[in-house]
Amino acid sequence: MAREIVIDPVTRIEGHAKITIQLDDAGRVADAHFHVTQFRGFERICQGRPVHELPSIMARICGICPVSHLIASAKACDQILATEPPPTAVDLRRIMNLAQVVQSHALSFFHLSSPDLLFGFDAEAGGRHLFGVLGANPQLARDGVGLRRFGQQVIESLGGKRIHPAWVVPGGVDAPLQGETRDQILAALPEARAATERALGWYKTSVRRFAEEAARFGDFPSAFMGLVGPDGAVEHYDGALRVVGDDGALLAERADPRPYWEYLGEAVEPWSYLKSAYWKDLGYPEGVYRVGPLARLNVADKLGTPRADEELEEFRARLGRTPGSSFHYHQARLIEILGCLERLETLLRDPGICSPRVRSTAGINREEGIGIAEAPRGTLLHHYRVDRDGIVQWANLVIATGHNNLAMNQSVAQVARHYVKADRLTEPMLNRVEAVIRCYDPCLSCSTHAIGQMPLHLQLLAPDGAVLDERKR
Repeated sequence: MAREIVIDPVTRIEGHAKITIQLDDAGRVADAHFHVTQFRGFERICQGRPVHELPSIMARICGICPVSHLIASAKACDQILATEPPPTAVDLRRIMNLAQVVQSHALSFFHLSSPDLLFGFDAEAGGRHLFGVLGANPQLARDGVGLRRFGQQVIESLGGKRIHPAWVVPGGVDAPLQGETRDQILAALPEARAATERALGWYKTSVRRFAEEAARFGDFPSAFMGLVGPDGAVEHYDGALRVVGDDGALLAERADPRPYWEYLGEAVEPWSYLKSAYWKDLGYPEGVYRVGPLARLNVADKLGTPRADEELEEFRARLGRTPGSSFHYHQARLIEILGCLERLETLLRDPGICSPRVRSTAGINREEGIGIAEAPRGTLLHHYRVDRDGIVQWANLVIATGHNNLAMNQSVAQVARHYVKADRLTEPMLNRVEAVIRCYDPCLSCSTHAIGQMPLHLQLLAPDGAVLDERKR
């Protein structure tokens, strides 16, 4: 008797979604899907608006990573103006984006995933939250809160507020960095680095307990995609787009990644509002690739900073050159935080970082622009078309979570096939199905636009649609 299990919503992720698991007549998992049930309307909302308003409008897509949208949007606007920001403005944009990566990765690792990693996937559900972590391991919880606070304070000190700052504008940034602000950020860096080092040490000891999960959580062949700099290092602001296969072999490297429609396809399925991006050369749905921190470590030759590269070398020594399990997103996230903090210090110690020349001005000189940057969760593309007066006629956004959509669906199916074998639903089984999604840290506020509240609703259905088992929360 075939049946269907529904997990709605998936918890401890940024946004709301549901998972359905289809069982065959023998009670084995036949298929599984990750559904995003919210609708995003930003491509339509921005039509008819002056293009110079877009960075501020697009930042409203998300309260977790508004800076990523600010930067990708401003870069698309730079193209429409046919202007280049002054070098100091580029570095200041980089600083804000790196701070964004730090605070967002801290949220994902410490607030959302560390309860599973500290207590185990079989632990009582009522204790798997940050307050539980605070009680069992106060240092770990304080480090998570502190790291997120550091990233947000850097964003606030540059942009005037932590969420939805309007400081990144077409042609550069709105105001130069003051020396006093620079010194305050530099003074806070040592503690942020120490917190990251403590978390890395704790994780590398704890991960030994989860060998089975590491082998089951999205461990399959796929391509990986991310930006790299001229030296092959991880790049978050600009650079060539590199794609490697599951064996690390180079599949493509585009010096100018902006004509994305030449290599990326976007598919739509009737059961989700989240688009499924795929690598065109491999077709749909075979063209699965992953983006985000694990992908960035897999495509790049190095991080380009001393301590992060030491950790990357150790990471590769343990797991191979191109780790294929999505479980390793967790460690990749911590390594990337370390690299971001080191890069922040280098940029802030540049003698020219407080230069007053931070914005180029120009009128409408092109009718199309594309901005690409690396958001915490992966490659982010903003594509706009405007009329001769600079009024937006059309927009398309390709969000990191959309790049990972095919991989997330494949991961859910893999975990469900291993852990879901009986008619009776158990909390540890459900938690593992949800936890594989947390590895990707999907941001559904970015990939869609939420309306209303999505409660948890899990159903076990008979072939005739009768509800055999049901849970809500």
